[in-house]
Amino acid sequence: MFFRDGMNDDKDNIQIVLALFFAVYFYCFQSSSSLQFPPLSFASDEVEMSRTFSDLLSALPFEFSVSADNPTIAAPVTENAREVKPGGVFVARKGRSTDGHHYITQAVANGAAAIVGELPIDQVQADLQGIPYAQVADGYQAFGYLAAAYEGFPSRRLVVIAITGTDGKTTTSTIAYHILKAAGVKVGLISTVSAVIGATEIPTGLHVTTPPAHEVQHYLRQMVEAGVTHCVLETTSFGIDQGRINGVDIDVAIMTNVTHEHLDWHGSWENYRDAKRKLFTLMKNSYRKGQQPKIAVINADDPSAPDFAESSIGADYMLLYSLTDTDADFYADRIHYTPTHTSFMLRGNAGDIAVRLPMLGAYNVSNALAGIIAAISAMPQLTHQQRMINAIPQGIADLPLIPGRMERIDEGQAFNAFVDFAHTPNALLKTLETARLILPEGGRVIVVFGSAGLRDREKRRLMAEIAGEHADISILTAEDPRTESLLGILAEMAEGARSKGAVDGETLFIEPDRGRAILLACQMAKAGDVVLACGKGHEQSMCFGKIEHAWDDREALRSALHGQALLTLPSASDPYDTRELWLRDE
Repeated sequence: MFFRDGMNDDKDNIQIVLALFFAVYFYCFQSSSSLQFPPLSFASDEVEMSRTFSDLLSALPFEFSVSADNPTIAAPVTENAREVKPGGVFVARKGRSTDGHHYITQAVANGAAAIVGELPIDQVQADLQGIPYAQVADGYQAFGYLAAAYEGFPSRRLVVIAITGTDGKTTTSTIAYHILKAAGVKVGLISTVSAVIGATEIPTGLHVTTPPAHEVQHYLRQMVEAGVTHCVLETTSFGIDQGRINGVDIDVAIMTNVTHEHLDWHGSWENYRDAKRKLFTLMKNSYRKGQQPKIAVINADDPSAPDFAESSIGADYMLLYSLTDTDADFYADRIHYTPTHTSFMLRGNAGDIAVRLPMLGAYNVSNALAGIIAAISAMPQLTHQQRMINAIPQGIADLPLIPGRMERIDEGQAFNAFVDFAHTPNALLKTLETARLILPEGGRVIVVFGSAGLRDREKRRLMAEIAGEHADISILTAEDPRTESLLGILAEMAEGARSKGAVDGETLFIEPDRGRAILLACQMAKAGDVVLACGKGHEQSMCFGKIEHAWDDREALRSALHGQALLTLPSASDPYDTRELWLRDE
């Protein structure tokens, strides 16, 4: 059985075709004693070659029109006119809130050697001042390819493992990275938390998404120059849909899960799913590097698995993992949960391996399975087999704390307290279920969370409904309200919680200030309870109006455990200022 029972009955025919199609591949992969992969080979002259405007444009896999001039490009490609350097390229595109074509004059003044835009040249001629111009249909999609060409296509010198999914991307990426590192592989990491290149760690932004295309390509080039051979790349639906990983030649694509998120951007769940499916299309059509195979890794427990399998037709191999399906290529058995770790037996193509995971919850066991297969798939040669098998338990046992992922905060209190990044309905549900697993008899789950402004409105109600049904006490509070009324957001959430039986003043509380809300949770907690601060995780700021204010849930929770609310946000006035004057902040 290649997919779990009950998964999209209308996909039965696809499942049958895929079963036949991949049966040969599975046989070959599992019989790899006779399958030898020669060392990876990369083009030797791409990173150092000189580049002209036409060199960059030749990387575009779609049509464009361009003026006759062909200047040498001596500085990076960027979509921010303020970042343009003399000899660089500015990509002007129409965004949702601004139009980059309005900044062509600024880019030219800063020394741009060429401009790429979406408008016909006659509409921007006056702003160009004689600078060469190329017109493309979609600046989003062009940017990544242009940046890759400028940096010399660095991903062609790396084995690239790309991981996507609604939840679990950062954890899975980190696990794959540390297993490869334990195996002695020179590996880099680009996640929504940071980029790790050798001994250097670079933060990748205040809020979580794949970095801009030119930054991704520059990180990849830095890895090549540092002697790195493998890269683990976390990819969001925004990053894929906006072309931020265009020009990245991917070898292994992993799907963790697809649940409700980002519908404000994608418009529908189907569009959101299909944005993630595009990763697998990019992978199987990517530049080939010696005999490194193109491999799709899919969570068989997810209802979207057949769709991702369909997108993987044409890859060399497809591998399935599961928490329960013993017919999957890799599955977890004998799972045991404690308040500090989870142990399980990994079974499947790699044999039976005992794993002690310093993380909590069934969803993290699933993430571990994905990370393990990702690492194995990046080193599939027979000569590396034993090395990789030995690295699995070692790499997972040596995992550092993943910031803001069920991160336990211990200040000597009589109850457990965690900060978790759960900011989607599915993630919140899994986090609450995990809390139940470690809850002693008579203990309660107290959760503090909010929902972001200017983002998917539907999940406000969905998350509150989940908390109303699965938490003993829900405290609704701020989470990046941006330019929306915080009180309005909380009112929408409260309706959802009440619809599932939450009672104001008993199991439901509304506290606009996040610092006070976390303190309230700690004041309510008794011995044996679990307090969860969800939604912000590792993030270091919170947006009110258009200003990012320094904020760390871990600091707030530590302060609350010592009896003090962290009162640094615009919402901290007591009582809360219902005029919400911060909405005017820019």
